Amino acid sequence: MNDGAPTLSVRNLETHFFTKEGVAKAVDNVSFDVAKGEIMGLVGESGSGKSVTGFSIIGLVDPPGEVVGGQVLFNGENLVGLNDDQMQGLRGNRIAMIFQDPMMTLNPVLRVDTQMIETVLAHDKSVSKAEARQRSRDALGQVGIPSPDERLKAYPHQFSGGMRQRVAIAIALLNKPDLIIADEPTTALDVTIQGQILYEAQKLCRETGTALIWITHDLAVVAGLADKISVMYAGRVVEQGTIDDVLDHPVHPYTVGLLGSVPGHNTRGQRLFQIPGMTPSLLKLPAGCAFQARCPRVDEACRVEPEITQPVGARNVRCFHPHLQEAAE
Repeated sequence: MNDGAPTLSVRNLETHFFTKEGVAKAVDNVSFDVAKGEIMGLVGESGSGKSVTGFSIIGLVDPPGEVVGGQVLFNGENLVGLNDDQMQGLRGNRIAMIFQDPMMTLNPVLRVDTQMIETVLAHDKSVSKAEARQRSRDALGQVGIPSPDERLKAYPHQFSGGMRQRVAIAIALLNKPDLIIADEPTTALDVTIQGQILYEAQKLCRETGTALIWITHDLAVVAGLADKISVMYAGRVVEQGTIDDVLDHPVHPYTVGLLGSVPGHNTRGQRLFQIPGMTPSLLKLPAGCAFQARCPRVDEACRVEPEITQPVGARNVRCFHPHLQEAAE
């Protein structure tokens, strides 16, 4: 890989689910880059396609889902079309995923030390078992688990849900992968532990050059964590840019609505803003812009699907009527 090339380059990714009711375009023509040491927040409400995007990158989409188009270039290598054995060689070593449910990572019948040590040894034959244990112990300390030596000897059922999630995050950090995909991993954790894990994630990216995709619906988390942000709606990316540009001056009406519904953006005593309506079914998307039924700026032009353009600076926006005046102020 060239020094200037991104660690991950997703190009026109499409993942469809083939159901009895029809084809659901869960990921529809999604593109973004994540550079070495960079953190990208992938945000959107439930059903926007952000988690399926993460699963598609790492090759974990199962039937009836299927990646039907596009490229996932990891250090220049296209992951789309690789077989299970080829992907298995990358997962846990060069690419790691942190799931929202820690039991997708942890084996309930094996002690934590067994699982962590095996993870190290599976990808680095030069490491001794003692070194692998020490690395595992250090990783537990990184995510704020007290008495790590004792905890290594425990089974997953002996941990609380939040503690299990911290173990799963520690396992993802073990081999200092080139890319980590984190799917809402701190939702079940208290604010103090969440802050510690966000700090460790930033530190890892700065020190080792790991690229990180942080999937979340929580804008407050990505505000203090990410370098840039991609906002998804109904399977499509509708706005991309640096974290400061997008959060301070959003231009897509959906991003404006998302930020307006954050309590801190409302005047004290004022009713909390809500985006009207519901996310459309992916099986019955309207012709044109998927946000049109909920958008205050909709007109006849929106009956045609907008393309990604750059109406202001380096911002990518999928909209015919972006909030350009507000962004210029």
